[in-house]
Amino acid sequence: MASWLGGLGSGLGQSLGQVGGSLSSLTGQISSFTKDILLEGAEEVGDAATELHVSNSRLREIESINAAQKLENERLKKVCSDLEEKHEAAELQIKQLSVEYRKQLQQKEVEISHLKARQNALQEQLQKVQTATQSAQLGTDALPSDATSASYVPVVRHSSGFEGDDMDFGDIIWSQQEINRLSNKVSTLESEVDHWKHIALSSKAQRTDDAEQSEICKLQNIVKELKQNLCQEIDEHQHELSVLQDAHRQKLVEISRRHREELSEYEERIEELENQLQQGGVSNDAMDNSKISEQQKSAQSFEGGKLDELQVVKDLEDEIKKLNHKLSSAKEENKALLKEKELVKAEQIQITQEYENLKSDFSVLQSSVAEQDALLKEQEKKLQSKTSLPEDVVRLQQALLEAENEIARLSNLNQEGLEKELTSAQHKNEEILSASTEDQNSELSQLRQDLQRKEQELSESIAERETLIVELEELDKQNQEANQHMIALKEQLSKQHTETDSIIKQLKLDIDSERKKVSELEIEKMETIKELNSQKEKLSQCSYALNDLHISKQQLQDNIKDLQEQLRKAQDCNSHNRKEMGELQQRLKEREEELSVSLSKLTEKGSQESNYICQDVILKEKEVEILKLQKDISENKQLSEDLEKSLSDLRTQNGKLIADIEELKQELSNTISEKNKVYLEKDAVVEALKMEKRQLESELNQTEKRLLEQAQKYKQTIGELSNARSMDTTALQLEHERLVKLNQEKDFKIAELKRSIEQMETDHQETKEMLTTSLGGQKQLTELIKEKEVFIEKLKNQTLQVKQELEEYMKVSVKQDVLKQNLEEKDRSLAVMKEENNHLKEEIERLKDQQSRSTPAVEPKTLDIIIELESEVTQLKVIKNNLEEEIEVHKKTIEDQNQTTAQLQQSLQQQRKEIDESKFQCEQMNVTHERLSLEKDEEIKNLQKTIEQIKTQLHKERHIIQTDSSDLFQDTKVQTLNGENGNEKHDLSKAEIERLVEGIKEREMEIKLLNEKNVSLSQQIDQLSKDEVGKLNQIIQEKEMEIQALNARFSSASYRQDVLCLQQQLQAYVVEREQVLAVLSEKTRENSQLKTEYRNIMDMVAAKEAALVRLQEENQKLSNRSENSSEDMSRETIQNLSRIIREKDIEIDALSQKCQTLLAVLQTSGTGTGNGSGGVNSNQFEELLQERDKLKQQVKKMEEWKQQVITTVQNMQHESAHLQEELHKLQAQFSVESDSNSKLQIDYNGLIESYEQNEKKLKSFSQELAQVQHSIGQLHNTKDLLLSKLDLATPSVATASTISQRSDVQYSTPEVLSDESKLLQKELKQLKKKLQEKDSTIKTLQENNQRLSDSVATASEIERKNQEWTESEMRQIKEKHDVLQRSLREKDILIKSKSDELLSVSENLSNKENENELLKQAVTNLKERNLILEMDIRKLKEENDKIVARCREKETEFRALQETNMQFSMMLKEKEFESHSMKEKALAFEKLLKEKEQGKTGELNQLLNEVKSMQEKAVTFQQERDQVMVALKQKQMESSALQSEIQHLREKEQRLNQELERLRNHLLEMEDSYTREALAAEDREVKLRKKVVVLEEKLVSSSTAVENASHQATLQVESLQEQLNLVSKQRDETVLQLTISQDQVKQYALSLANLQMVLEQFQQEEKAMYSAELEKHQKQTAEWRKKAESLEEKVASLQESLGEANAALDAASRLTEQLDIKEEQIEELKKEGEIKREMLEDVQNKLLNLMNSTEGKVDKLLMKNLFVGHFHTPKNKRPEVLRLMGSILGIKKEELDQLLSEDQRGVTRWVTGWLGGGAGSKSVPSTPLRPTHQNVFNSSFSELFVKFLETESRPSLPPPKLTVHDMKPLGAAGTGTPSSSQMQDSAVSGRSRRPDANPFLAPRSAAVPLITPANSSGHLLMKPISDALPSFTPLPVSPDASAGAVLKDLLKQ
Repeated sequence: MASWLGGLGSGLGQSLGQVGGSLSSLTGQISSFTKDILLEGAEEVGDAATELHVSNSRLREIESINAAQKLENERLKKVCSDLEEKHEAAELQIKQLSVEYRKQLQQKEVEISHLKARQNALQEQLQKVQTATQSAQLGTDALPSDATSASYVPVVRHSSGFEGDDMDFGDIIWSQQEINRLSNKVSTLESEVDHWKHIALSSKAQRTDDAEQSEICKLQNIVKELKQNLCQEIDEHQHELSVLQDAHRQKLVEISRRHREELSEYEERIEELENQLQQGGVSNDAMDNSKISEQQKSAQSFEGGKLDELQVVKDLEDEIKKLNHKLSSAKEENKALLKEKELVKAEQIQITQEYENLKSDFSVLQSSVAEQDALLKEQEKKLQSKTSLPEDVVRLQQALLEAENEIARLSNLNQEGLEKELTSAQHKNEEILSASTEDQNSELSQLRQDLQRKEQELSESIAERETLIVELEELDKQNQEANQHMIALKEQLSKQHTETDSIIKQLKLDIDSERKKVSELEIEKMETIKELNSQKEKLSQCSYALNDLHISKQQLQDNIKDLQEQLRKAQDCNSHNRKEMGELQQRLKEREEELSVSLSKLTEKGSQESNYICQDVILKEKEVEILKLQKDISENKQLSEDLEKSLSDLRTQNGKLIADIEELKQELSNTISEKNKVYLEKDAVVEALKMEKRQLESELNQTEKRLLEQAQKYKQTIGELSNARSMDTTALQLEHERLVKLNQEKDFKIAELKRSIEQMETDHQETKEMLTTSLGGQKQLTELIKEKEVFIEKLKNQTLQVKQELEEYMKVSVKQDVLKQNLEEKDRSLAVMKEENNHLKEEIERLKDQQSRSTPAVEPKTLDIIIELESEVTQLKVIKNNLEEEIEVHKKTIEDQNQTTAQLQQSLQQQRKEIDESKFQCEQMNVTHERLSLEKDEEIKNLQKTIEQIKTQLHKERHIIQTDSSDLFQDTKVQTLNGENGNEKHDLSKAEIERLVEGIKEREMEIKLLNEKNVSLSQQIDQLSKDEVGKLNQIIQEKEMEIQALNARFSSASYRQDVLCLQQQLQAYVVEREQVLAVLSEKTRENSQLKTEYRNIMDMVAAKEAALVRLQEENQKLSNRSENSSEDMSRETIQNLSRIIREKDIEIDALSQKCQTLLAVLQTSGTGTGNGSGGVNSNQFEELLQERDKLKQQVKKMEEWKQQVITTVQNMQHESAHLQEELHKLQAQFSVESDSNSKLQIDYNGLIESYEQNEKKLKSFSQELAQVQHSIGQLHNTKDLLLSKLDLATPSVATASTISQRSDVQYSTPEVLSDESKLLQKELKQLKKKLQEKDSTIKTLQENNQRLSDSVATASEIERKNQEWTESEMRQIKEKHDVLQRSLREKDILIKSKSDELLSVSENLSNKENENELLKQAVTNLKERNLILEMDIRKLKEENDKIVARCREKETEFRALQETNMQFSMMLKEKEFESHSMKEKALAFEKLLKEKEQGKTGELNQLLNEVKSMQEKAVTFQQERDQVMVALKQKQMESSALQSEIQHLREKEQRLNQELERLRNHLLEMEDSYTREALAAEDREVKLRKKVVVLEEKLVSSSTAVENASHQATLQVESLQEQLNLVSKQRDETVLQLTISQDQVKQYALSLANLQMVLEQFQQEEKAMYSAELEKHQKQTAEWRKKAESLEEKVASLQESLGEANAALDAASRLTEQLDIKEEQIEELKKEGEIKREMLEDVQNKLLNLMNSTEGKVDKLLMKNLFVGHFHTPKNKRPEVLRLMGSILGIKKEELDQLLSEDQRGVTRWVTGWLGGGAGSKSVPSTPLRPTHQNVFNSSFSELFVKFLETESRPSLPPPKLTVHDMKPLGAAGTGTPSSSQMQDSAVSGRSRRPDANPFLAPRSAAVPLITPANSSGHLLMKPISDALPSFTPLPVSPDASAGAVLKDLLKQ
């Protein structure tokens, strides 16, 4: 799943990347397009040719952009479709995967359920067996513990089982709970810490007492300790978690292993027991009851797993033995102690004697003894608490079950406990011996007894624990198996995922490598193309010279050889050339086909490798190659033309050349040698130039690298200098600068050395390359000359092809013109068709209406009509589609041709530019090198100067910065009051205006530069176009010269045969010339059109500018104007229109009057031709002519007006474009302002953060203060301690004095005790030594011993010595006291200084709080101002909305006026049309009159033609005017919309500016406040530093500890300062990074959004899956618990049944013995049967022979026997004998049945006995059965078995005498579990089965029985074998309840 998701993610990423790339390219194109449009107005070009070129280039660019956009659109569509398909596929895959995973889950759940069922069953069995064994062995003593353990185990088992099953979910949930708990703890602790910090701060403010301060310090210490503890606890918890998981896994593994081992052991035991049973059964048939009971016990024990229990018991016994050993060793130690005690007792006796003498001291000793007794009791209690092990054991068991890793610890703990108890007992014994009391013996004995008890309990608990551990391990094994299965599956899945991931990674790497290879190949290709181009250029240069030489060579050779056969050869050449032309055409076609194939392959590859971006590049390169090929073709054309010229020249100069052959040969040889030399020189020069160029480029790169390195180094030095500024001392600065300089110098030296080495290496390589290239170049030149000769021959062949292609192209262009005309016609026809379509639709609707109305009789006709109409419509649609396709095809062809022409021109320009650039670059490189060297020197000098200036200005700048900051604050303050004071606003706006002006000036400079570039480019283009025109003129002149030469040839008689060919050529040339002239004329016409368009564009630009100015003015006025202005405007327009209409009406009236007068004149002239009225007519004609002139002038005016309208329309277009540009600009400004807004907000946030940081610093200072207070508190504590010690020291002296007095009194005692006192002294010394050793461990005993020693020493001389020692100690203490007093005084001084510091800090704090309050007030004020501003903004918005509503109303009015305008304009058009028609009529009349005067009919026709043309013109003008008017309206609408948008944007601008100003003011205010704070903080820091220095000096004298503290404080201050500097730098860096990252964030946001959508969907699905699975698991757990309970109940019942089954098994074991014996007998009988069967087969063969011989005969003996047998048989079975006789005699069954209808009953027995189971005939029924056997087949298996047992258990039937026939029912029952089908076959269909199964009866039809026995039983061999033989198997216990009942009955019997 993960791998598939990774693949999908990568695919999405790639597709998104493609989309992003395409979008970026699109945006880039759009931006370039907008830039071009913007620059259109700026281009001012003088010449017409340049105008033409500029316009053409623009058209091409637009077309190319359009094509690119179309391609990109198509590509994007493809990408979208691909992505959609991927999405669908992904969804399908996800569904499939989810289905598969669900199936797998279900399977696993089923498996888990089965395993759990098995586990629970086994656990419960084990548990019961263990409980039974424990109760049997341990007896009544251990019953309660067993019960507890048993009751506790199942709960744990279930829990562990479920934990194991839900390993993943359970562990994760538990760990999450733990983490949540810990996080809650952390949060609570943090809250407590904050609370205490708050208290500490408040206590500082209130100046609390010394005690409170100490409490605070303690609390802080506690907090730190708590934090440390928390961290430790978290680590411990994590460690425990990991340990628990590992232990759990190990346990599961061990349990599973043990479980398997136990199972295998049980199986082995079962087999062994079975073997023993069998052996015992064989040996002993009759077993005693005692043995049976023992077997029963053994069976029960093996079934319950008692043997395993015995092993456990043995282990426990071993452990008990070990514990007994330990006890014995403990007893021995106790004995040793007792011996020591006895020795001590002897000493005690002596001491008691001494105590009798010293009764006064005895009282003191008694008190001490009492105290010791109390201590002993406490220790005993401790011992008892330690020895209260059963409770601990229970707890340990719980811990074992909860956390399984503590099992190992328990045993260790128990042993350690024993050892500790022993050691403690020893220690206490020694202490008690020293205390010397008799009661201790009894206490020791009690303790020993307790110990023994506890050890017994321990051993019992250990035994219980081990049994529990065994159970646990078994359970864990089972769990581990299930978990391992799950883990294995998971691992397999993870492996698959990893494999797929690795494959994907490899594929990605392969793709990357392939991409790299492709890019490398492309680079190589580009290089090869460049080399090819250079070679082609060389070739083209050489080809011209070589052509002439080779042509002259060929001519001379031809003339020498074949002057006489020139004509024939010329004809042959012609034919040959034609053939070659055909071949070349074929080759060209093949090449084109190859090209097309290659292109198709390329496209296929592009579609396959859609991820590769290089596709477009490859296509472009291919196009470039095609263009180059086209260039070559054009060059070849020129060469072909030259060849043709040379041919014509050759034919004229044949005679002359014969004489000059020898001279030319010599010249040729000379020229060839010279040319070769020239070529070699040129190539050498070119290569040298190339080498120089490479060198220069490499040098340039090196210099650039050096410059970059130097720049970096300079930056570093500047940075270091700026860092040096921050250093306080001047000495450090100087040292730092000196070091920096040294560093720089060394770096420069190293860099220079490296450069020199690199230069040497490069020079060495270049010299080697020069040598190799010069050698290679010479070889290449010789090869080139040969290749060029071959190439020239190829070029000749190609020229002919090129000519044909030219002709084809010309034809294609003619066809295109025709197609264009067809297109226009088809467009017109389309429009007509559309109209007809509409009419047809209307007719169809009418017909439908008629159908609905008319009767059904009319319907078929209408249907037919509709069908016809529909068919027509479909046909029309098809035609329309075809026409549209044709139009598209033609457009594409036109675009392709235009592109090819543009590309050819561009390639020419590029070649020329490249040549110029290469020369220019070579010159520039030399200049730049010199400049760079000079600049470097200058820079080094400047840097040295700057370094010196920086040193001097360091101190000055600090003062300047302060002043600047103050000025800044003032300026910002001025700007803050912008909303209140207008003047300040004015100042700010002035500053902004100045900035804008500067920006505008910069833009203007850029525009000028661009204009200059454009002018230079246009001039170059003009030159190129002029060159092209000149070339065309030259070609035309050459063609004319050729025509003249051909004319001259025509006159000569020698060339009559060539006349036809030449005539054809001439015609072709004439056609070409005409075409060229037509092209020229078209170009000139286009030129003129473009000139006019250009002028129009310029006019439009000017008009646009004027309109812009007007629009700006109008926009300013709009806010001031009211509704009246719009009404006035509309009125004025209406009036103007009405005036125009009136004028037109007057003109029409005048024209109509003129027409009438003309008609009258015509009539009069017609009537009075005879009369002499010529003068009048002439006058009228003159008037008419004058009127015609006037009308012409009016027409011209109309045309001018039309042109003006067109210009206005164009102006409007340009205006709209300008307005759009303005819109874009405004949008850009808006975006910039929004960016600035965001930046300001970021700055604001940054300032807030810095404010918070300052607050944090304050807190840190407060913490430091707290630390200082803490140290003061410690000093106070030390002072108190010292004072207390002094107080203690003084009373001890007093006690000493009293003791001395007593000793004087007691000294009067007799001197008898002197010996005793000496002994006492020695003992005392020993006691003192012991006391000194045990001082560290037992402080309480020390005090008691001191008292004892003091009391004992009263009666000795050493007491005085002790007194002296105490006095010396006193002196020392006094000295120490003096020292401490001095230190106390110093500490007091310190405390005073610290208190002063505290006061100052508290004052600072109060100042800070005041400042904070001021800031808060400022913030509230700002918030209020914000609210006010928001209110103002809302009001302004409401006003804006109102204005917008008014604007809309005005717009509606304006539209209405426009509609009226339209109506008026339509009226005008009609009037104009009428006037035109009248004018035309007038003209016609004038012409008629003139014709009548002159009498010429031709003029009349001319006039009529003119009239028609004028009418057509009028119609066209009208159409144009209508179009122009429509366009005007559209543009007006667009302009109005744009104006509205501009207004909106301006309003937005104003709002944004206001917000900007507000934010700026706010920022400035905030900066003011922060700078003040910073300054104040700096001042305070300076003061604090001074104080710290003073304190350090004092603390040095006082103590080293305080010095360390102060040192740490100073270090912290310095680190804080460094941090401050770093933070300030980081802030600047982050501001820069933010601006960069914001742009990136915008780009990533889109892709992130898409990915997040996908991720969210996946997460939701996963959540749903998890929740569903959790619910399932919870339900399952509940079900499993219920099942477990039910299963426990079942197990109880099953165990009861097991006991019964065991009893039954004993009985079954007896039966199996009998069955084995019977089986042996059966095997023997089978062997005998096989022998007899062989005998029978022989007999049967004989019988068959007999049968064949005696088939028709009757056996008398048989009949006799049958007859006798009939009478011998009883009456029941006589029908059987009769039937047999009938069957032998051949009587049918039906006849026999009729005969024997009276008595028809069961089968007789004697026949079966007689014939051995029945005859072989078909009529013979099944074998006779007893009445008991008939019931057998209806009864169940259990009944059969019971009956069998009954028959077996009867004494009357001994087993050896049983026949096979009698065994038959047992065989049916005893053959295990036979199928029902067998039973039925044997019982019911015995008739059919018996012959097949029995080999005796199968072949016989009517055979005689072999033996006629007298007994009813018969012989064994004659009985059927198939079903008779029994086969006994051990009885399996069936699970049915019926079987159980049967077994119960059996046992009762």
